[in-house]
Amino acid sequence: MYPPIEPYDHGMLDVGDGNLVYWEVCGNPEGKPALVVHGGPGSGCSVNVRKTFDPERYRIVLFDQRNCGRSRPHACDPATDLSANTTHHLIADMERLREHLGIDKWLLYGGSWGSTLMLAYAEAYPERVSEMIIVAVTMTRRSEIDWLYRGSGRFFPEEWERFRQGVPEADRDGDTFALLAAYSRLMADPDPEVRAKAARDWTAWEDALISQETNGKPGAYSDRPPDALLAFVRICAHYFSNAAWLEEGVLLREAGRLAGIPAVLIHGRMDLSGPLITPWELAQAWPDARLVVVEDSGHTGSETMRKEIFAAQDAFAER
Repeated sequence: MYPPIEPYDHGMLDVGDGNLVYWEVCGNPEGKPALVVHGGPGSGCSVNVRKTFDPERYRIVLFDQRNCGRSRPHACDPATDLSANTTHHLIADMERLREHLGIDKWLLYGGSWGSTLMLAYAEAYPERVSEMIIVAVTMTRRSEIDWLYRGSGRFFPEEWERFRQGVPEADRDGDTFALLAAYSRLMADPDPEVRAKAARDWTAWEDALISQETNGKPGAYSDRPPDALLAFVRICAHYFSNAAWLEEGVLLREAGRLAGIPAVLIHGRMDLSGPLITPWELAQAWPDARLVVVEDSGHTGSETMRKEIFAAQDAFAER
């Protein structure tokens, strides 16, 4: 990690629909532009991410996606309308931010949900992407969501049953998307105790999935300030119950639009929440992408994974 730095510029971008998106820029104003795309969805962008790029060589742009982090209105408030928070809205926000900052092309960096959003943006605006570094690769296909919130329960049956029991009885026996939709309704309930319990139940399942990783830590998902926890779970349930408003398999089918964009896909072999098959399939369809499999890593990363990320950033900084 590089030393801590502070932004030299920041602001709130009016993206319409009553939404203000927080953004900041760090590092070298004359450096190579790089956009950090956070995961979640709904996690917000950590200030620690500022330290992952060389501040002498990169102009580092960070932003909080709609309704989370420092963006407003915040999803922790059940009165906040999420109907204008979809993948397509976020793609438009990213492009509006690029234009606002006067950037011609930028490198995209991110992981987990962020990788889905990066791929969707790059396929929509390939001429605006110089390179990509994608960690813990996802494409948020229905099959991936079903694995994350049901299939992987075969390894943690007791924990998954508690996750299932977290919704009203009438909603427990449908498919995965009905279960997630039930959580989405709970997270919009006006009763704060209902929302708090649903958030705890959701993140207990997320925590269980990474509990066996070498570098996993207790409470990785649930150890958040109360408002951030509520926003994270509410936005996750909102996105995943709707399959991120993406046609099934579209990001893989349209991977040809990424031709000419160099990329490094970095994925832990032990990533139970996002199996290796996803980046492997993407690499087969994207000749300009190089897949790096990190043997000692799961979804939460490792020192080896960090070295691979820094190596990719160093290589692209020279282009």
